[in-house]
Amino acid sequence: MSFFKKLKDRMFRSSSKLDEDLDALVREGGEGDAAAPPQEPDLAPSAAPDPVPDPAPEPLPPSAPEPAPEPSPAPPGAQKPGVFGRLLGRRAEAEAPRRVLDDEMLESLEEVLIQADLGVETALKVTASMAEGRFGRRLSVPEIKRLLADEVTRILDPVARPLPIYASRPQVVLVVGVNGAGKTTTIGKLAAQFRAAGKSVMIAAGDTFRAAAVEQLQVWGERAGVPVMTAPQGTDPASLAYDALERARAEGADLLLIDTAGRLQNREDLMAELSKILRVLRKLDPEAPHNTLLVLDATTGQNALRQVEIFQKMANVTGLVMTKLDGTARGGVLVALADRFGLPIHAIGVGEQIDDLAPFDPEDFAAALVGQERETP
Repeated sequence: MSFFKKLKDRMFRSSSKLDEDLDALVREGGEGDAAAPPQEPDLAPSAAPDPVPDPAPEPLPPSAPEPAPEPSPAPPGAQKPGVFGRLLGRRAEAEAPRRVLDDEMLESLEEVLIQADLGVETALKVTASMAEGRFGRRLSVPEIKRLLADEVTRILDPVARPLPIYASRPQVVLVVGVNGAGKTTTIGKLAAQFRAAGKSVMIAAGDTFRAAAVEQLQVWGERAGVPVMTAPQGTDPASLAYDALERARAEGADLLLIDTAGRLQNREDLMAELSKILRVLRKLDPEAPHNTLLVLDATTGQNALRQVEIFQKMANVTGLVMTKLDGTARGGVLVALADRFGLPIHAIGVGEQIDDLAPFDPEDFAAALVGQERETP
């Protein structure tokens, strides 16, 4: 199954909600806006006139020869040629209900986007761009979806970047985030993927307070053939990070992934501990960590914006990974994050399997967000 199919099927259960909201928005305000269908003659009698006897039937003209039968359409489920499919789609779109793009519709559309977690500022920006040059036009739901997907893609395109791999070895990647965001699983998946790409990888289980996190990383390490450095429960995480960097240097590893304990952004003591890890790493390598990934749980919605603010201040976050998009998340918060912070979005996750974490594709994401099929040439 392609990642886009997973994205659309699993990730955005809310895309159907967005679809319903857009459909309701057009229908509620669309009375009289749709192109009027041809009027059938009124067959109902008005004030009943006196009956008139039917005239004698005229003889029928000679029958015209029957035209040659047209080729039968493809049976249901058969794959249609691209041009034929597009013609059918255009016909269906032409017959779809429409609504004038006016101030009232824009206000309703803003509310729909805010409910989809884009946030107020981003929703206003998206609707303003959609209205530019189109104000007063009648739009159908498919046209609105296409415009929405285009605007979302435009915002996301500049931030869609894979995790960079530098020449310096080992490259240190510090992974941070709040409790339950999916850091440990993300590290395991990244390690397995980089190992499969031919990179030598090490993992440091820096969440020394949670035995389950260490065990989970060890499982991933065994699965991917990647060594995992651990320490007794309660060990100073900064000490483990220092030892892991020394070992990665000695063994010539390409990549060192360091897990950290989940931190609530309002716990100053835990955030200070994170600062200590950074200071200790820089004693060995002034450039370390080369990447600091903030893992965000999509189900937290707009709270993700506050998390980015705090972690960027404390740990100089260089990129984002969004997980749990297969849950009840609306996903629009990723658009708000890109619009507000402009941080690189390296990957998104839609499940627990190794191939459920993939590089971020803005067009796929935008299409899945609005419930739109990707068009193939």
